[in-house]
Amino acid sequence: MAWLRRKKKRPAEVPRQPELRVLESERLTLVAANTLLVSLDLENSPALQEILAAEVPPNWPPELYDRPAMKYALRQLGDPAEQRWSFWYLVSTVEGLSQLVGICGFKGRPDNTGSVEIGYSILDQYQNMGYATEAVNRLVAWAFNHHEVCEVSAETLPHLQQSIRVMEKNGFTYTGAGSEMGVVRYAVSRPDR
Repeated sequence: MAWLRRKKKRPAEVPRQPELRVLESERLTLVAANTLLVSLDLENSPALQEILAAEVPPNWPPELYDRPAMKYALRQLGDPAEQRWSFWYLVSTVEGLSQLVGICGFKGRPDNTGSVEIGYSILDQYQNMGYATEAVNRLVAWAFNHHEVCEVSAETLPHLQQSIRVMEKNGFTYTGAGSEMGVVRYAVSRPDR
């Protein structure tokens, strides 16, 4: 009688967790996107929740952070020159409960003039709670810690008053027409320039 070797069942593969880059603000932990996080996000994987140590609400992702935006972020993160200049997941901890509330980040590295564009999107149920304002504030400070950044800009539609208010609360001022038709541009300059 021959001995049959039984194959051992392998445990389910859990993605290797990379070292996460985080920034803290008063109520948020900002977690820098990386290729693993964005890939898991695209797959709608429960592992995203595990790595972020935060509940991912059923209505994730927020408006403006759709599949094409995720794929753009993935391409961006594949370019070593762009890696630091992507987006950050916004995790709020209220009464010990960690929730993914939105995203905030940069649309690419600073241009030749030292300007970098920021964008943000918060899930509906977390809007009007100051999360976008807090995240923008923290990332503008982070950007100005890089010597090549002279200005942080943002673009929006003129009727999106909440978005404009986020910019104004962070010292951004209207600078004129944006890069697309019907869009307006706001910017804040580095304080020491």
